[in-house]
Amino acid sequence: MQVDVVLQSVLLWHRNTKRAFVVALDAAMGVLAMWLAFSLRLDTPHWPEGKQWIAYVLAPALAFPILMHLGLYRAIFRYTGMRALVTTGKAVTLYGATLLAVLLAGRWEGVPRSVGVLQPVLFLLLVGVSRSLGWLLLAGQSGRAPHRLLIYGAGTAGAQTAAGLGSARNYELRAFADDDGSKVGRSINGVRVYSSDSLPATVQQLGITDVLLALPSVPRERRHQIIDQLSALPVRIRTLPGLTDLASGRVTVSDFQDLDIEDLLGRPAIPPDLPLMHKHIAGKVVLVTGAGGSIGSELCRQLAQLEAAEILLVDHSEFALYSIHQELQALALKGLVQSKLTPLLASVNHAERMADLCRQYRPASIYHAAAYKHVPMVETNAAEGIRNNVFGTLNMVRVAVEYGVADFVLISTDKAVRPTNVMGASKRIAELVLQAIAHATSHPFKPTEDPGPVTTAGAHWRSPTRLSMVRFGNVLGSSGSVIPLFRSQIAHGGPVTVTHPEVTRYFMTIAEAAQLVLQAGAMAEGADVFVLDMGEPIKIFELARRMVTLAGHSLRDQEHPGGDIEITFTGLRPGEKLYEELLIGDNPMPTAHPRILRALEERLPWPVLHAQLQALHAAVKAGDEAGMRQLLHRLVPGYQPDAAPSEA
Repeated sequence: MQVDVVLQSVLLWHRNTKRAFVVALDAAMGVLAMWLAFSLRLDTPHWPEGKQWIAYVLAPALAFPILMHLGLYRAIFRYTGMRALVTTGKAVTLYGATLLAVLLAGRWEGVPRSVGVLQPVLFLLLVGVSRSLGWLLLAGQSGRAPHRLLIYGAGTAGAQTAAGLGSARNYELRAFADDDGSKVGRSINGVRVYSSDSLPATVQQLGITDVLLALPSVPRERRHQIIDQLSALPVRIRTLPGLTDLASGRVTVSDFQDLDIEDLLGRPAIPPDLPLMHKHIAGKVVLVTGAGGSIGSELCRQLAQLEAAEILLVDHSEFALYSIHQELQALALKGLVQSKLTPLLASVNHAERMADLCRQYRPASIYHAAAYKHVPMVETNAAEGIRNNVFGTLNMVRVAVEYGVADFVLISTDKAVRPTNVMGASKRIAELVLQAIAHATSHPFKPTEDPGPVTTAGAHWRSPTRLSMVRFGNVLGSSGSVIPLFRSQIAHGGPVTVTHPEVTRYFMTIAEAAQLVLQAGAMAEGADVFVLDMGEPIKIFELARRMVTLAGHSLRDQEHPGGDIEITFTGLRPGEKLYEELLIGDNPMPTAHPRILRALEERLPWPVLHAQLQALHAAVKAGDEAGMRQLLHRLVPGYQPDAAPSEA
């Protein structure tokens, strides 16, 4: 007990005090090793005389700067392990070579040259023992590891992880689990491998608090099965990065990640037709509006992978544009991106600026992702939402048509289907704009002073731009997604807030949605309304419950009042629906991709739509909230305008 008290007091020393103590200890051991070397060489207990004192002074004088230079005094005993001992061996070897060279050069009387060999060996033994004892004693005093870990996967990644955990004081590795029966019963570095079939019993018997999935190459379907199996256990589930990130061969605690968003989605992604996409994008200039947003930035990443000649990153947010440009520029410096990257600060509401960009850069394709998409925010700021989502889109379509852009793809939303909010209605009108212009038989716009290559007008006019739109639901992990919100609430101990127990949403990952957008753009023929098959809708309550349990917490409710985290219901927000739809009609047509459907939906002739848009623009300009909502109702069947919400 007294020893424990002393060790605890040592842990409370100031860092400089600890370092001074270790330096003094090493100096003492250097002198002791020299005494032992003389005594062994002379075969009698030794007392230095004459110039023999030089050897005793040389030992600590040479050892200190070498050990300091190699970082032995930066390490902390209780956090070090085998790697620190190897470094110690290298340092003492260098010290021994230096000491021997000095003794050979000095040839001092009474100092045997063999002392230059014996003393470093004895010094290495003393230093190694002191470091090991310090690590064993102090690591035990730093507290019991709060995380008792089981690694699922006894392969290479699991073994690398176990090696990386050697000095991690927060994790105590207690077991491995594996599906391979030939590995069950064996051990890795003294830790037993258990069968995955006995996980519940293993978790209970060993008091496991955390499970790490070391399965970088396992198929997604099997991964989902494992997560479903673990979700019933009171453990936190984490994962390692993929094979590419593990290529360095070293795994540390900092590599541990929360479960992928794909794991929360619970269904495998279907790979895109990469040759078709590459043919459509490679070597061309592509413009992306909203390039700093969730979907826009992912489009830019994938366009770079598809070897676009130049990517025009357009965004009105300086920080968002800076972030995505810096990210892609860093990849370009590593040779991973060959595309020319051009960041352009601009708003889609500034028609002249967008026309200048198209005139200067002549993009072959435009992906229009810029939009205000947060339902309550747009509901409160209806005029700005309509100005950006409707008239910003109209500006982009106009410049695309006038400057001969080959393809224009609008990123739409499931909230455009029978909308109950301004955001959804504004996105549906944006769709109507594309449909009307695509089917127009006379030029829909007055020519500008420099209209570019498209000046044709008359009864047989046809849009030179293939206009298409891609409609999908929520993307997991985006800036407006519930996933980051739920993670933050769980990290702070709850409660997790859900608007309604029955609210459901379609979900897709950002990467999958962007891939399908590019795929749909490559398949466009003109006036296409593409709908992404997002699988079955997910209850937000079930998503929240799953995230709570996968984080290793228990749900607190009436049946379990002692649980960790509660889910509370806050009520539907202004304009929010219980469920979303992807189709207005009931007659979708299949395409070459199993996840992309082509919808056949009603549209308005351009002259009719244009007259309504002029009235809507006047209402927006005048700030006439009631007029705006009435015009939305007139343009979008199913939209029911409510009283304008208050700012509170």
